[in-house]
Amino acid sequence: MLIQAAANTWNVPASECSAAGGVITHKPSGRTTTFGKVADAAGKLEVPKDVQLKDPKDWKIAGKPVKRLDTMDKLTGELVYGIDVSLPGMLNAAIKDCPVFGGKSKSFDAAKVMGMKGVKKVVGVSESGVAVVADTWWQAKMALDALPIVWDEGENAKLSSASIAEWLKAGLDAEQAFVGNQNGDAKATLANAAKKVEAVYAYPYQNHATMEPMNATALYTADRCEVWCPTQNGDSALAAVIEASGLPASNCEVHKLPLGGGFGRRTFTDYIRQAVAIAKEMPGTPIKLLWSREEDMAHGHYHPVTQARMVGGFDANGNLTALHMRISGQSILTSVRPEALQNGRDPLTFQGLNPSGPEAAIGYTIPNLLIDHSMRNPPVPPGFWRGVNINQNAIYLECFMDELAHSVGQDPLEFRRKLMAQHPRHLAVLNAVAEKIEWGKPPPQDVHRGIAQMMAFGSYVAAAAEISVIDNNKIKIHRIVAATDPGYAVNPAQIERQIAGSFVYGLSALFYQECTVKDGRIKQENFDTYNSMRIAEMPMVESIVMPSGGFWGGVGEPTICVAGPAVLNAFFKATGKRIRSFPLKNHNIQFA
Repeated sequence: MLIQAAANTWNVPASECSAAGGVITHKPSGRTTTFGKVADAAGKLEVPKDVQLKDPKDWKIAGKPVKRLDTMDKLTGELVYGIDVSLPGMLNAAIKDCPVFGGKSKSFDAAKVMGMKGVKKVVGVSESGVAVVADTWWQAKMALDALPIVWDEGENAKLSSASIAEWLKAGLDAEQAFVGNQNGDAKATLANAAKKVEAVYAYPYQNHATMEPMNATALYTADRCEVWCPTQNGDSALAAVIEASGLPASNCEVHKLPLGGGFGRRTFTDYIRQAVAIAKEMPGTPIKLLWSREEDMAHGHYHPVTQARMVGGFDANGNLTALHMRISGQSILTSVRPEALQNGRDPLTFQGLNPSGPEAAIGYTIPNLLIDHSMRNPPVPPGFWRGVNINQNAIYLECFMDELAHSVGQDPLEFRRKLMAQHPRHLAVLNAVAEKIEWGKPPPQDVHRGIAQMMAFGSYVAAAAEISVIDNNKIKIHRIVAATDPGYAVNPAQIERQIAGSFVYGLSALFYQECTVKDGRIKQENFDTYNSMRIAEMPMVESIVMPSGGFWGGVGEPTICVAGPAVLNAFFKATGKRIRSFPLKNHNIQFA
């Protein structure tokens, strides 16, 4: 459009013009102009229906490793996050919501804390929360801790992890289930199989645990509302401000700030709505709402809880002829985007298990296959957690594929390869990590290997891990080789950083992280009970970025899912123990 605008100005064909370095040149005459000079005219042109993208061979910057521009500001503390916002005359707010999911605030005695230093106001927020506004956040928090609050905990106060687990267990045998992938007749084939292998896996609730707790700063007046906040969805944030303030969209503004961690948590707007509600009680005064770590842990939108039973069947020659995978557990879309359900079915549940398609297809061809979902939705709010459902689906599928291979005495890599002939891109990343880690050669003494692959968010990913195990329960991960095919690699250096960063998140979840429910509330309140891996525990990560072209896949989320099953499969190889519920700390397994 910029080229067309320049061509129109010169009254020449656009085909005679080229653009580079912010300058448009008319090649026959040598005339030039800048993007800025024709930007206004370009904005008035009709947007072309078909735009041919530049051929990767002509890329000048894309495709090359490029450093981030914000690293130094992060290191020096110059970057301003939501937690750093400071406005003239600003006050600070701390909030406490009913700790039981779905509970309400019955009453609170504001008079008990109004005399405390710095306290300006005590505010009821919606039906379930209470906030204190003060000169400083610490003054607000101390007053909130001292504030007498009576909660109406409701029926959910009876909820526990044990009761949820029993409900999910029943779902493994439920008659009704939503089908996500089906071909042949898995049940009939399994009934007549020469050999059957069965296993049940379980995956827990997990919190995003962003380093920066939820926060937002709001300034409300009778005719305008402004909010400064870290958000992963500016449109949703603005919609929340409009709704909470009661003002028209033209009178509302959201200033998006860098995230001190998002991972899906900041796609939600609960903290933004709260900030606006509090600010409405003090018009003209900027109010910065900051959740405590305990509030952040108690009121997340958690990685959903699920269980899975898998049954595989073999013929007399050791060929896999059938697989039934029954998932029982929570649906994210039912809670977050019910309009996206397909006749009640949550397609997101089947990430990495779909029959085909460009987003998250299974990488195996099995003659008789059934993957279905018995939906069970406890009142603990689920959400999008980095990688979403591929985290547990990759563990379920890839660890069970390993079980199937070992049950018939076959090498796990060769077993997979036989099922992947019709899935060349899945197979390519798997072969890449196998070659890099030298799968076909014996590993060093006391070192054991595991492998896994998956497709998610439009990209193909695989990992091979080398570990050693001390005293049967201490795991030293020496290295993980990771391959990813995202179609095109715009910044290979950033892809490598995303792979390593996703492994920190995924391995922390595997070893340490679980949110449990007792009396209707989350038990883990801070990092002392919800741990994350340390630098010394991080393995060496060797990345293979292998774009094959023809599609555009994701980078930040796909790779997270393969580190866990690769390590688990290596742990089985080392010890003969198959772990099927998580985190590993519950089995007294830890980093060496």
